[in-house]
Amino acid sequence: MRAALSAADAGACVARGLPSVRAAVAAARRWNLIAAGKAAVPMASACLAGVAVRPFLAMAVAPGRPDALPGGVEYFTGGHPVPTSGSLAAGQRALEIAAATAPGDLLVVLLSGGASALLEHPDDGVSLADLQAATARLLRAGADISQLNAVRKHLSRVKGGRLSSAAEGRTLALAVSDVVGDDPAVIASGPTVADPTTYADALAVLERFGGTDRFPAGVVGALREGLAGVRPETPKAGSPRLSRTATTIVGARRDALDGARREASGRGYRVIVEPVPLTGEARVAARSVLDRIRRQAAARGPKTCLLSGGETTVTVTGAGKGGRNQELALALAGPLAGLEAGFVVASVGTDGVDGPTDAAGALVDNMTLDRARDAGLGDPDGFLRDNDAYAFFHRLGDLVVTGPTGTNVGDIQVVMTLGEDER
Repeated sequence: MRAALSAADAGACVARGLPSVRAAVAAARRWNLIAAGKAAVPMASACLAGVAVRPFLAMAVAPGRPDALPGGVEYFTGGHPVPTSGSLAAGQRALEIAAATAPGDLLVVLLSGGASALLEHPDDGVSLADLQAATARLLRAGADISQLNAVRKHLSRVKGGRLSSAAEGRTLALAVSDVVGDDPAVIASGPTVADPTTYADALAVLERFGGTDRFPAGVVGALREGLAGVRPETPKAGSPRLSRTATTIVGARRDALDGARREASGRGYRVIVEPVPLTGEARVAARSVLDRIRRQAAARGPKTCLLSGGETTVTVTGAGKGGRNQELALALAGPLAGLEAGFVVASVGTDGVDGPTDAAGALVDNMTLDRARDAGLGDPDGFLRDNDAYAFFHRLGDLVVTGPTGTNVGDIQVVMTLGEDER
């Protein structure tokens, strides 16, 4: 896991895009910088260290306070996964910096996971409380990131191509992807790219996750006005303003998986990387991991490392605390106990934050169920029903706690198994 995080280092990802940034800065009259997301500070630091000319205006928004920030950069503390007043202050400033990017100027935008909540400016008639309530409800109901962002983009003046549309100069964006498929229209809600979703799509998401009656009137009213043509749609493909924008993905989940693969190979493991991203409800997605483990157990080959990644969801119906990685691990506790071969599984969010907890994820192995019974925890299915994976793994000491990592390329799962001669 450490090797995976190191390979997805945000500063190293930005370094890949620095040649294009330097060339664009050299051709511009002056340049401005906006960095948003969980990796905003290391991305901004790497960019400023690699470009000799200082930006005219520069800002960054991330959760929490950074240990260090380059001089001349305005810093905002935003909220995640639900926006806060700091998110709105950052969104307002970002629009001001974009508007100050005149013809002949360059706007550099550095994006990473979490920016959808961290960088926000609601449209007319939509309050912060409206955004918070709608976001929280969709998250608890198990909406995936594409569905959630379809709604967010149609309530915002920043998302869905609107940030770069506010600039009259050229925009160059570098993104570290935390979404399955690495779609730039989904990463950070696509503030620099055309939006393929519509007001109708956003309303359909509300209907799917409880119906419009369950969401704030300000949210529903804004979306209905958009559907009626009272509010303009988000910029679409072919928009003249977006023709001046280029967005490049400089880091993604594959970087973390490659780092884990190299480390496991160096330790003598045969490595098998699952090409299909792990998605859907976490406890259901655990079955895919279990199927791979059972096939490996039946093969009885050399010691092996199974790698996968993606982003699952959790439909919260209980009163407990946890996250999608902890829930996926908990769903494996019972089935793994029935296997003879030695297996250990880690499922971790590369940003170091799994749900509303201080853990990045959890570890589970063949002996987890026995240790839980010895600790008086009883059946893990009860914790699963209550969405209380954090309490279960905390009692066992099997939480993975990294703290914020400064990067975010989604979730990864690492399965280690003993070889035939070691069992």
